[in-house]
Amino acid sequence: MKRLVILISGRGSNMEAIVKAAQAEGWPAQVAAVISNRPDAAGLQFAARHGIATAVVDHKAFASREDFDAELARVIDGFAPDLVVLAGFMRILTPGFTARYARRMLNIHPSLLPAFTGLHTHERAISMGCKIAGVTVHFVTAELDHGAIVIQAAVPVLPGDDAKALSSRVLAAEHRIYPQSVRWFVEGALVWNGEVVSHRDGAAQHLFLS
Repeated sequence: MKRLVILISGRGSNMEAIVKAAQAEGWPAQVAAVISNRPDAAGLQFAARHGIATAVVDHKAFASREDFDAELARVIDGFAPDLVVLAGFMRILTPGFTARYARRMLNIHPSLLPAFTGLHTHERAISMGCKIAGVTVHFVTAELDHGAIVIQAAVPVLPGDDAKALSSRVLAAEHRIYPQSVRWFVEGALVWNGEVVSHRDGAAQHLFLS
C-alpha cells in the first residue's frame, strides 16, 4: 500500500479528483495526509470530511524559504509518504527540498511544457495566438516547471476564448490526467530512462481533448 501526501494552497480541486479516483478505482494506495501552507485553504475541509489527516505549515510564520521548507519536510516525513503530490501548492520550493523528494514528487502545470512556465499561462497562450493549449504532469526538480514529463493533455484554444474559458477547459483535462499519473506511480508503471519517463506497458502519455 503506497502512501500519498498531497500539498495544496486553496480549494484543491486536483486533490479532490485524486482522492475520488483512488477510492472509486480501488488503488493500492492511501492518501495519508493533505497539507497546506494556508490555514484557510478550502481543500482542508474536503480532506477532513473524507477522513484524511490534515496539517498546516503557514509560510508566513517563517523568516526564510529554507526555514519553511525544513518544517514542511518534517511534517511531510511524519506521514512517511511514497509520493508527494503538489496540487495547486503555490510556493516555490528550494533545491534542498526538491532533492529530498527527487523522483517521488509530482506537479501539474497548466501548459504544454516547456512552453509557458510560471504564471498567467492561459493569458500568454491566447496572446501568442496558440491554437492548442493544455496541461502537463511532471516530476519536480529544482528548476521551476521542469522535470520529467509523465503525461500531457492538449485542448483547443477556441475563437473568442478568454483566460477564464480556456482555464475551465484545461482544468477539466487536469482532473483526468493527474489521477492517472498518480495511479501509474502507485502501480509502479513508470520507468526512467535517464531523465525521461515512459510507461512500462507503452500506455499513451498524451491526450487530445475537445
